[in-house]
Amino acid sequence: MPALRSHQTMVAGVAAAIAQRQTDVRDVLAAVTPGGGKSLLPVIMGAALMRAGLIDRICWIVPRDSLRRQAEEAFADPRWREALGYGIALRAAENGRDPCRGLQGYVTTYQAVAAAPDLHLQEFRRHRYLLAVDELHHLPAVADTGTATTAEDETAWSRSILPLLESAAARLLMSGTLERADGRPILWLPYRAPAGVRRVREIDFKAPGWAIVGYSRRQALAEKAILPVTFGAMDGTATWLDAERTTRSVDALSRAGENTRDALFTALRTGFAQAMLREAYRSCREHRAKRRAAGNGPNGAEQEGAGLGKLLVIAPDQETARNYLDTLRGWMPGAQAARMAQIAISERRDAQEVVAAFRLRPEPAVLVSVAMAYEGLDAPAISHVACLTHIRSRPWLEQAIARATRVDPHAGAYEQQRAVIYHPSDIMFERFRQMVETQQGTRAMVKTRRQHELPFERTVEAEPEIIPLESNATALRFAVVAPGPDFGNPSPGRDSADRPSAERPFKDGVQVPSAVEHHLRQRIGQIVAAQVIEDQDNNLVAEGPVSYHTYNAVLKRCMNKARSEMTLSELEAALGWLERNRISDHLHLIADDPQYRWSSRRKGRGAGAVTAFSKPSRRTPHHGTVKPAS
Repeated sequence: MPALRSHQTMVAGVAAAIAQRQTDVRDVLAAVTPGGGKSLLPVIMGAALMRAGLIDRICWIVPRDSLRRQAEEAFADPRWREALGYGIALRAAENGRDPCRGLQGYVTTYQAVAAAPDLHLQEFRRHRYLLAVDELHHLPAVADTGTATTAEDETAWSRSILPLLESAAARLLMSGTLERADGRPILWLPYRAPAGVRRVREIDFKAPGWAIVGYSRRQALAEKAILPVTFGAMDGTATWLDAERTTRSVDALSRAGENTRDALFTALRTGFAQAMLREAYRSCREHRAKRRAAGNGPNGAEQEGAGLGKLLVIAPDQETARNYLDTLRGWMPGAQAARMAQIAISERRDAQEVVAAFRLRPEPAVLVSVAMAYEGLDAPAISHVACLTHIRSRPWLEQAIARATRVDPHAGAYEQQRAVIYHPSDIMFERFRQMVETQQGTRAMVKTRRQHELPFERTVEAEPEIIPLESNATALRFAVVAPGPDFGNPSPGRDSADRPSAERPFKDGVQVPSAVEHHLRQRIGQIVAAQVIEDQDNNLVAEGPVSYHTYNAVLKRCMNKARSEMTLSELEAALGWLERNRISDHLHLIADDPQYRWSSRRKGRGAGAVTAFSKPSRRTPHHGTVKPAS
């Protein structure tokens, strides 16, 4: 059986105490270092509370659409199902009716809740929910939203999620950092009143009704839950034209001073970036060659090419990301370039599929992205990261470097695995490293911008009005980051060198609920289309139309529900009905149906036609309607 890490054991203990009515705790805060394994915490807490009858359903809110599938996978992992003895399944839901669709919960995003807050609030009022909020630091405290500038979407997120927090039967709040880039308080967290002259915002560990669970980088390294990080700092020169079109230059990024912002902007878009890309690509390629020579993982990996290592490139913007991709593909053999190097940016329709392939398959081995693939990306195969971005906020960079610190179960012994981060050698990145090593994870300074400070604190900034001319790399030095402080009491290390993890990729054949739903809908659509073709070719319909739209309408009447709204069991029932019946035998169900006639006229209208249609009335189902099996 897989073993729990120390923070997972603590959450399991808190959940057991809540389930046994031994405590009045209803809020659990898990401050877990990125890569430490917080995706198992909703599974642990949800299984315990549902088994005790304290909750009916689970809602897990994530900051990005690409993380919804990973949340589904956490509940679908067969190892943890056996170890924890639960049968819960969550589905990745859109903003539609009945988000659970017969399952025990659903996964949604901040954006989806903000788009339809009443829909989710009504769901919470109908059922007792455990609400799990991932990466809570994205949500500023609502009471503070008027005191400082912030992105409008984040304000909307906080205001729409707050009623869900108030309505939930229990709450699990998770984050890899308890500090926002803008220094503002985080939604719902219990803070102590600041004391003394030094303004420090600190979590109140003794807040009534709260349980605080921490898992620091030091603890994670002691338990070999994450890999130690090696930083490759690259220095270089840069030359640009400023807003007055005067030539400016620096002979070293590390000594750029007040010109750091403009110098870094230039370096990331000229020769320096190409040199850093080449170094990261060369290092990753050599690492993959060594792993392949060593036997491709312990006792042979389950997939050919697994466990070799991968390169994640974080670009400053989408246009530069495309340039990085072209550069990387130019270094690869022509037949492999398009297959081995891919890009995931928001304007690409296939971005989610590319990220999923990068996570779960041996190829692509190189992924270029801007922000989609940095936070929460569960890809243990990543061994190298090229951090070619101007953002210097601590939470952002902590998430970025954590992409390479996950232990890969296919990559051999723990000591043989690597997490290498290449980055520009500017003073702000060095300051970030010092903060990681010296600051307490449950404290955050109340920031006030001083006039002489460089503007790298916020995640989103306007681009400088300069024209990059050229840059060159001059030096590269490596350093291993120190473990950093603990969240409260340290946890003793464990002797196991390779501990199973909730973040391990799944074996082939395991499907999450949304994937099963999609497959069943596709299969039903294929059968309907096949019956249309067969009936047309064989003239099986004496009169009336024979079209995909018509047959879909008949199936909807027979099932009393559209496929887009069906639960898994209803989709299976519809598929079974289609295997036993011909749709052409039930065309009479739509003979006098005004809704079908209305939709048919709309589909048949010309683009320039203007026709007024009255809203169709609901029609009582035909007495011969076939109801799906329960």
